[in-house]
Amino acid sequence: MELDLPVLDEEEATEPEAVPDATVLFAGDSGDGMQLTGNQFTRATAHAKNDLATLPDYPAEIRAPAGTTFGVSAFQIQFGAGEVRTPGEEVDMLVAMNPAALRVHGDRVAPGGTIITNENAFTDRNLNKAGYDSNPLEDGSLDEYQVFPIELTRITRTALEDHPLKQDQKDRAKNMFALGLASWLYSRPLAPAIKWIRKKFEDKPDILEANLHVLKKGYHFGETADLFVTRYEVREAELPEGTYRTITGAEALSLGLVSAGEKSGLDVYYSSYPITPASDILHEMTNHKQFGVKTVQAEDEIAAVTSALGASFGGKIGVTATSGPGVALKTEAIGLGVITELPLIVINMQRGGPSTGLPTKPEQSDLLQALYGRNGDAPAAILAPHSPSDCFEVAFEAAKIATKYMTPVFIMADGYLGQGAEPWRVPDPSDLPEIDVEFASETNGVDGEGREIFQPYVRDDETLSRGWAVPGTPDLEHQIGGLEKEHETGHVSYDPENHQKMTEIRAEKVQRITQDIPSTEINGPESGDVLVIGWGSTKGAIDTAVNRMQAEGDAASSVHLRHLSPLPADLDEIVARFDRVLVPELNNGQLLRVLRDRYARPFEGLNKIQGQPLQAREVVDAARSLIPA
Repeated sequence: MELDLPVLDEEEATEPEAVPDATVLFAGDSGDGMQLTGNQFTRATAHAKNDLATLPDYPAEIRAPAGTTFGVSAFQIQFGAGEVRTPGEEVDMLVAMNPAALRVHGDRVAPGGTIITNENAFTDRNLNKAGYDSNPLEDGSLDEYQVFPIELTRITRTALEDHPLKQDQKDRAKNMFALGLASWLYSRPLAPAIKWIRKKFEDKPDILEANLHVLKKGYHFGETADLFVTRYEVREAELPEGTYRTITGAEALSLGLVSAGEKSGLDVYYSSYPITPASDILHEMTNHKQFGVKTVQAEDEIAAVTSALGASFGGKIGVTATSGPGVALKTEAIGLGVITELPLIVINMQRGGPSTGLPTKPEQSDLLQALYGRNGDAPAAILAPHSPSDCFEVAFEAAKIATKYMTPVFIMADGYLGQGAEPWRVPDPSDLPEIDVEFASETNGVDGEGREIFQPYVRDDETLSRGWAVPGTPDLEHQIGGLEKEHETGHVSYDPENHQKMTEIRAEKVQRITQDIPSTEINGPESGDVLVIGWGSTKGAIDTAVNRMQAEGDAASSVHLRHLSPLPADLDEIVARFDRVLVPELNNGQLLRVLRDRYARPFEGLNKIQGQPLQAREVVDAARSLIPA
């Protein structure tokens, strides 16, 4: 399809200034389409072959009161010609669609940075809602920034005055003007947005035409309005050769599970109950039925996990996903997975808590829940991805561990990873390792009368995993369930010594996963003044901080843990080589407690519980406070 793109005369074109990276933030009411605008700007940035990282940030309410600070929806993206690890700290350009957006995010703009506002929204009523005593566009409070008040609403209405749309429909198109203008300012191609609009509204020609017209109007406005002295360009990133696509964590988790199904030869059964922010995984999984994926939207959290466990009993890869409140409801069934020793993958897209808490904000506050939140001694493996694309690797590995060791496996992601995006190098399927799954096919014991029988708890010497016997396999009748079973035979047992033996075996089985955990990578020197240990979505901020410290002469290093249960076998020896250890987390010190208990060393915590990602500067300040003067 040929795309109708803006064409500028050479004498009109402004030569862009090359910059190594940039951070842009779109913010406005929930109804202003900021997530859509940010996503389309991201698509254009990926098309321009930059490295990138994004942070969607939106309220929990479906439609929060317009003009209020708690109703602000935002989308932040950092993109660059070099490696981009975080969505950015200080913002180079803020597009604020109303006073509330400026109130919430204005202090994130770097001194001298650009603020573009919808001047028409700065009415007395909206200023009042946002808590302003005076108009910041007029009172001098923004003098340290480059401020461009633009009548986005009026210009959009004027551009569409001949279009047969209602006024509210015309007004909703102003985000396309903002997207076009931002695309011009940072030399982003319009082709991806135009292609998306044509596909999205192909059956609504009036809306399609209006959005395309306003998008191009915003692009041309940047060149012709004589407001902007400079536009910018970020050169292509030098990425390893391959095929790339922009991917969110939810998409990567789904593709990792699908790939695990293909490499194991097993169907994937995915069942979940809708909950923010895990629902995106269900949406993505429904797109892969051609690979034998079965998806079920269950009537509640308990039905979701028990049906997934039932699928595992039937020889499938059973998967369920939720957030912290849902894990609380799934607890008993996960314990059933532990005692029956069936492979089960539980994805926890963590969010702010407790209870409903901050359902659209990221947090890492469910680690102790995953470790200890079940009755009895019920150990499970726990993995944590560190970036949206890493979610693919972790989902694949979780399936491998679950089927090899016959145990439930938690994947501890969070809303930032699930909905954030970055470039992903699409792997060659032939490069992915096979997942060898062997179902029990023969009897392995005799009963008291000398007849050959199958004993479900006869174990592999290396992994301690039991045989996976699919129901209906001839001669392999067996009994498993929630009551404690006798070692090997699977008969119900109340014998005290047997219960202790089985409890210890289940714990040792999970511990033996360390056999498959590679040596821990250290970012920096192998010894020094301070070691920073992180997990999950904090990796980008931690690596950025430690690299900054190393460049400035500090003896700092970092390690990032993918495996949280069991912990890597070499972690104790690594920790011993550093004078102090800092543990940054988006919680009140949960991994910190685990490490202190395990290694009895003086770990220090950096705890951020604000519903926002960790910042590199916060890590630098905390780490340097531990280094003797």
